[in-house]
Amino acid sequence: MRIAILAPSTAPGGTGVHALALGEALCALGHEAVVHAPDPTGRGFFRDARCPVISVAAKPVCDSAAAFIGARIGDYLAHFSTPAACDFDVFHAQCSISGNALATLTRRRLIGGFVRTVHRIETFADAQLARWQDRAIVDAGQLLCVSRSWAAALTGTYGAQAEVIGTGVDGTVFHPTPGPSDAALRARLGLGRGPVFLSVGGFAARKNTLAIIEAFATLHRSVPAAQLVISGAASAPEPTGYEACCYAALEREGLQVGSGRPVICTGPVDQGDMPGLYRLVDTLVIPPGAESSGLCALEATACGSPVIVPARPPYTEYLPPGAALWLDSSDPAVIASAMQASLEPARRARLRNTGRDCIEAQTWAACATRHLPIYAALMPQPTLALPFATGAAAWNVLRMPPGA
Repeated sequence: MRIAILAPSTAPGGTGVHALALGEALCALGHEAVVHAPDPTGRGFFRDARCPVISVAAKPVCDSAAAFIGARIGDYLAHFSTPAACDFDVFHAQCSISGNALATLTRRRLIGGFVRTVHRIETFADAQLARWQDRAIVDAGQLLCVSRSWAAALTGTYGAQAEVIGTGVDGTVFHPTPGPSDAALRARLGLGRGPVFLSVGGFAARKNTLAIIEAFATLHRSVPAAQLVISGAASAPEPTGYEACCYAALEREGLQVGSGRPVICTGPVDQGDMPGLYRLVDTLVIPPGAESSGLCALEATACGSPVIVPARPPYTEYLPPGAALWLDSSDPAVIASAMQASLEPARRARLRNTGRDCIEAQTWAACATRHLPIYAALMPQPTLALPFATGAAAWNVLRMPPGA
């Protein structure tokens, strides 16, 4: 099969990581999976890929979220504007941007339909963003979800059924054996004797970074050598002033920021450095209230680092009870207590052993294999091929308003 996988961006992020890993696994199974994403920087994807990739031409947009999404939908429509560009057996949208583009292409009869993976359902105050989200779900020929909880949410919100395809982790990349560049990464970040805690996703309300900072401040008072690494950058527009609130909390607690300081903010991290970063830290912290696909928890576990995660899906679907420290409260004092507990040697050994066993079953090959019968069912049959729109019909669909 020739499969076009459409991601929201060439930058690192959970959805993009999932799209690339799925494409690589499908190619390893003998299919031709091509991962597409809008690329306003011209730098290509955030890492080298073991599958074909296409950087879709896109211009930088510094405007509202609606303007940004609308522009990216337009970028995809421009790229797939001809039958030659649409020469794939299956089209797979990984986001609302690509879902809307493929919905329009379906209406224009350039493609026969598409499959959509819904990684999450957002709540939007902007009516146009809400309409785009709805359309990218309702117009899909088949819906997929990475967890049973989001599949249930789709049924409850849209009355739609979705196949649960899960996610995976690459054990050849994410593993506990120290890599040749780990020591250089430690020196560059200024990591001391520790303990070192990690938060992934930058200063983001959806990652509940403020709760992590407040919890770390509590622990730091009793463990002055402790450090907190805040890696990455927010992947979506954040509430106004949230980052300023995080910095205000750091200043209030007397926590200095910088290489070798108690708090280290890395900004975007090269994907090749992420396995080493997971290995160098003592614990990954994801507090309740944080939005995540659970992928970074799997990656950290594969690298031998204990994880603190909310006691809810998708984490409870991916990790068995003994593979993580579970939280049911976003109270900073409770999070700080879990951070302290994660440092106990006997507990750490148990978490590593249980985590290693569960990771062996979480492979991208297994995830890709679950996609194949779904793709096969959506492949167009030659006798049912739809003619391309001509005449007045072509005029109508080609001049459809952007939000249609």
